[in-house]
Amino acid sequence: MTPRRLRIYLVSSVLVVVAALGGTLASGDEPVLGLDLQGGISIVYQAVGKVKPGALDVTRDVIADRVNSLGVAEPEISRQGRTISVDLPGVKNRDQAARIVGQTGELRFRPVLAPLADLKAVAGVTTTTVAGATTTTTVPATEEAIKAAVAACDPNALVPLIAGGARIPTSTRAEDTRKACVVLQERDSSSRLFLGPTQLTGKVVDNAKSEFQTGQGWAVSINFAGEGAALWDQVAQSNFHERVAIVLDGIIQSAPTIQPDDQVFSSFGGTAVISGSFEQDEAEELGKVINYGALPVELKKLTTNDVSPTLGRDQLDAGVAAGVVGLLLVGLYMLIYYRLLGAVVVAGLVLSAGFTYALITFLGQSIGLALTLAGVTGLIVSIGITVDSYVVYFERLKDEVRTGKTVRSSVDRGFAKSFRTIVAADSVSLIGALALYFIAVGQVRGFAFFLGVSTLLDLAVAYFFMHPIVSLMARRPALVRMRGVGIASGLDAPGVTT
Repeated sequence: MTPRRLRIYLVSSVLVVVAALGGTLASGDEPVLGLDLQGGISIVYQAVGKVKPGALDVTRDVIADRVNSLGVAEPEISRQGRTISVDLPGVKNRDQAARIVGQTGELRFRPVLAPLADLKAVAGVTTTTVAGATTTTTVPATEEAIKAAVAACDPNALVPLIAGGARIPTSTRAEDTRKACVVLQERDSSSRLFLGPTQLTGKVVDNAKSEFQTGQGWAVSINFAGEGAALWDQVAQSNFHERVAIVLDGIIQSAPTIQPDDQVFSSFGGTAVISGSFEQDEAEELGKVINYGALPVELKKLTTNDVSPTLGRDQLDAGVAAGVVGLLLVGLYMLIYYRLLGAVVVAGLVLSAGFTYALITFLGQSIGLALTLAGVTGLIVSIGITVDSYVVYFERLKDEVRTGKTVRSSVDRGFAKSFRTIVAADSVSLIGALALYFIAVGQVRGFAFFLGVSTLLDLAVAYFFMHPIVSLMARRPALVRMRGVGIASGLDAPGVTT
């Protein structure tokens, strides 16, 4: 490799780290901490009574939606058998969070009064006053006026508000009651619908299942229990050729039309069939949601662990202290054993630490990745992996110079051979980290993630920093022959030539 390319690699790697770390520090951002480091609550719920197949999976998803609405960064929600564990780091109002998360959801069937997008289109139409024509009159878009228009259950009442510049908000959990008209969002879509009062709840549903129907594709059939069949037929008749929304926990799961041409929601003697452009997994998911509403899962709180922020801070401080002490001891040993080459190890560790901090901060702010105590452990363990790469390279250099080669001719040859060993060793660590991440649950995944990231970073640092700086240093006789601390002394070959 030419000296020019070596300098480009070396300078580029240093500039990338400096820019990333400098930008992070200038922004004032910090890593997002997990439950065990910043405190919060950990709640374990158990299902009570009879639970239909798939209902607990829906319960877990409902809890996840509620937690996301609380703005909790990197929550952890897992299901084991009939229990669901919920970890909420950094929650301020813990009683409120526990109350919202543990509520039993209710499936509701609501008539669709109008898509909000259609009302906006009507409000945006410019009308010209002519004989017999009507114009839209704008009204002040106050919060009270918006609430009154929604409460009136009249889509036309919203049009003048939208024309006046009002943004109709999505109804809150407190506003989403059975008898109220609400504005809710469709799942997996940005569109919102203006819905009327609840006409039926999931209590009238006996069961629902996905099935493949010849000529129509995947569909969901719903059987109603007892008087639910007659009640459903009334709903179907009153909403003929109109849309009916299936709502769970404030989110519209589906909003098909009663007997349209494109998506069918038909009723025959109390049995409803929802069909349309469903994929198999979509039909199965909708079936689970309706089954959940047929028999809502009642959750009993088993345990609530309140993790103190002080305890989390103590754990973080202890973890950071362990990492710093480990770095100092490793650096000291490398300096004693490899002399000037040991300084390369120290510089590489500092470089890796700076970029890792910037990366963790960026991922925390962008996707909510939280650093847990297990993640800190993974980072500390990765120090050994990083140092091993330097040791493999330096020991290969020793073997090369002992055969009579010069230091300058040995650095490239030694790196080519040692880098294959480094890649093999790091690949083993990476495979282990990937296996842990996809198989394990809980904080073990955090350990695996940070270990894997550090392993990939080690390969980059070895190629773009370690080899270029050692190769450039080997071209300077003064650094090679420096008495007691030079490269030759570090390779235990004081008589070697440059």
